[in-house]
Amino acid sequence: MRIEMKGITKRFGDATVLDDAGFSLESGEVHALMGENGAGKSTLMKILTGVYTKDAGEIFIDGRPVSFSHPKQAEHAGICFVYQELNSLLDMTVEENLFLGRELKNRFGVLDKTGMKRKTEEVLNSLGVSLNPEIPLRQLSVGQRQLVEIAKAFLVRAEVIILDEPTAALTEKEVRKLFSVIRLLREKGISFIYISHRMEEIFQLCERVTVMRDGKYIGTRPVAETTNDDIIKMMIGRELGALFQKERAEQGRVMLEVRHLTKNGLFRDVSFQVHSGEVLGVAGLMGAGRTEIMKTLYGSYKADGGELYVEGQRVSLRNHSPRKSRKLGIAYITEDRKEEGLMLEENITKNLDLTNFSDITVHGPVIDRDRENRLTADAIREFSIRCTGGGHICGNLSGGNQQKVVFAKWLFTHPRILILDEPTRGIDVGAKQEIYAIITRLVKNGAAVIMISSELPEILGMSDRIVVVHEGRVTGIIDREAATQEKIMTLATGGILHE
Repeated sequence: MRIEMKGITKRFGDATVLDDAGFSLESGEVHALMGENGAGKSTLMKILTGVYTKDAGEIFIDGRPVSFSHPKQAEHAGICFVYQELNSLLDMTVEENLFLGRELKNRFGVLDKTGMKRKTEEVLNSLGVSLNPEIPLRQLSVGQRQLVEIAKAFLVRAEVIILDEPTAALTEKEVRKLFSVIRLLREKGISFIYISHRMEEIFQLCERVTVMRDGKYIGTRPVAETTNDDIIKMMIGRELGALFQKERAEQGRVMLEVRHLTKNGLFRDVSFQVHSGEVLGVAGLMGAGRTEIMKTLYGSYKADGGELYVEGQRVSLRNHSPRKSRKLGIAYITEDRKEEGLMLEENITKNLDLTNFSDITVHGPVIDRDRENRLTADAIREFSIRCTGGGHICGNLSGGNQQKVVFAKWLFTHPRILILDEPTRGIDVGAKQEIYAIITRLVKNGAAVIMISSELPEILGMSDRIVVVHEGRVTGIIDREAATQEKIMTLATGGILHE
């Protein structure tokens, strides 16, 4: 199937989100669609699949003009969209999810359970996926659920599958499995439109890359004939310069120290220090226990053993809590901004109010609107949040701007110790650079930063020292000058460094 989109325009009210945008897909190719958050990538694909109606432009499939008004029409034409927020029904089985709305029935109109189970096994086996058709999706990992969605598209004989940030929450092993399934289906003639921020994946998987910026088509390049820097320049409209502009800050006293910290079943005997003016990176594979260690430090989990010191003073772990951490000057920015970091249905001002209530109130619980407005204006200005004002609903912001609101919420509490869990996950390269600049500014002002990241270039680029965790234990601490991807991966997989 060949797809061509020309001159696509889409407006929501007074806002033009797509302006003369275009895209083309050849049969049997994996084509990357890239751009900063808010560039219009998902909107363009939603117009292709009938979720939205275009205001202008043309869509051609194999040279014939089409216009879908419902996703089912696109599906019947052979185009399936696998969304970043998976549409799976978690309490239903793999088989039930695959056949939802397309159940097999015998000649008496009775559900053909045997036939559906057999067909499910055939589809999964053809993709090299080993799953029990009768297991509820709730018991599967995110990566396995992603494969079920792709199997669903294969079941309906899709010729084009659109994947929106498919690896955002996957382990490395799950990413490899996903890639093997994509390559297998490509050999069967199925095309993929691959929306991602992860540059390394584009070069591993895709034949061509199309870049959008501010709702406009910027250009299409063969992946083999382009570079990271070329794509980034197309995405942001300028030279990026060095992505990791890490400056050495003067390191001071030990701000936080843990000794032999243990949480039964999650991690054990964890010890490290972090100084003022330092970024301490925390690396390891997913499931290694990195987040659990940090949530225990913050008081969200109760430790079973060990000691915690903040600025030299021992903190009782028996009654440690997030409230106590805040009083100690510790802030924790979660990896899950959508579930834990923000109230997406509320506006920027209300989200800022949550963590800065004492700064905007007078005479008890009464909010001083002037103080509240000043706080909001300062946050929008200092963090360059692209929005229409404090009343902008956070769920309608791009991922990068949502993350800036999360940073503003916590940094306006003036923490001395900041724990960052995957601070740039799911945001575009321009927003990443702004987050890195914020981190650099913090440590230059004397804060201590602990940063968990699954992206090794980020860990290497931003950290002064790197703690590596494997299966709940610290397997090594490496200085910036000595750190390499190979050393980190050796320690992260339980290996031993040989000097």
